[in-house]
Amino acid sequence: MSTVLTISALHDALRDKLGLEWISGEQYGDNIISSSRDLGGDLSLVGQLNLINQHRIQVLGKREQEYLDKLKKNSRKDAISLLFSGQSALVIIAKGPAAPEDLLQAAESSGTPVLSSGLPGQVTIKNLQYYLSKYFSEKITLHGVFMEVMGTGVLITGESSVGKSELALELLTRGHRLIADDVTEFARTAPDTLNGTCPEMLRDFLEVRGLGILNVRAMFGASSIKQNRNLRLIIILQDMEDAIKMDRLHGSKRMCSILDVDIPEVTLPVGPGRNLAVLLETAVRNHILHTKGYDASQDFIERQKQRLENAHQ
Repeated sequence: MSTVLTISALHDALRDKLGLEWISGEQYGDNIISSSRDLGGDLSLVGQLNLINQHRIQVLGKREQEYLDKLKKNSRKDAISLLFSGQSALVIIAKGPAAPEDLLQAAESSGTPVLSSGLPGQVTIKNLQYYLSKYFSEKITLHGVFMEVMGTGVLITGESSVGKSELALELLTRGHRLIADDVTEFARTAPDTLNGTCPEMLRDFLEVRGLGILNVRAMFGASSIKQNRNLRLIIILQDMEDAIKMDRLHGSKRMCSILDVDIPEVTLPVGPGRNLAVLLETAVRNHILHTKGYDASQDFIERQKQRLENAHQ
């Protein structure tokens, strides 16, 4: 399915962050910026002035305008003509000199909107790239509680009534942060990255059976809420009676593929007397060690091998 974004919608979304203002072409605000998947060829979404492999959004900063000013009259006219030849959907004049009159005339003639940014060119491009990559990324909605634990994005999932929200509540009291309860929207923002956010209607709220709907921000303060986080670990809560026999050496860790991104998945059996908050924190600590190249089970095996070798010497 094609994903599109109008120039007016882009302006409204980033107006405050980038200080965007209309210079000309506001009447063309309904013009569409297509996703990079739809562009094909050599076109990309955003970048500095490029007249060969043009971007859909061309950003002109101080250096780009200086380049145009150094061109002779006919060369400058040709460059501006190429800029508005139909490939560029939007031109943004970054912080610096005002837009030259001949450029604005060419923009008006071609029906191309022109915006100004209150930030330098490189900063404007970075912000646009981040916003557009998230907007046009592949998305999926997953059920569970998404939290930041020790700086790591952790999705807590499992059957209904298994205790996900109660665990999330205990983690909040231990200083960790809530991102989303019940429903989390994940976007593939890079080949190996899934970024999770909370739908606006559910933001700040946590449902706990017996207590109803809780406003986490009001109860625990603004520091208990995180707007988004990259998904790094999935914790599945499973009733002890339903839990399959697990490998006592390696545990229950396996890889789960979501939007072609491999995410580690750990199953924690739920039963009387088990401190799930401590177990989850330990799973996160162990995951962090794995990312640094340390595997406790392998270390244990190597130690036993060394002991046997020494015994036979």
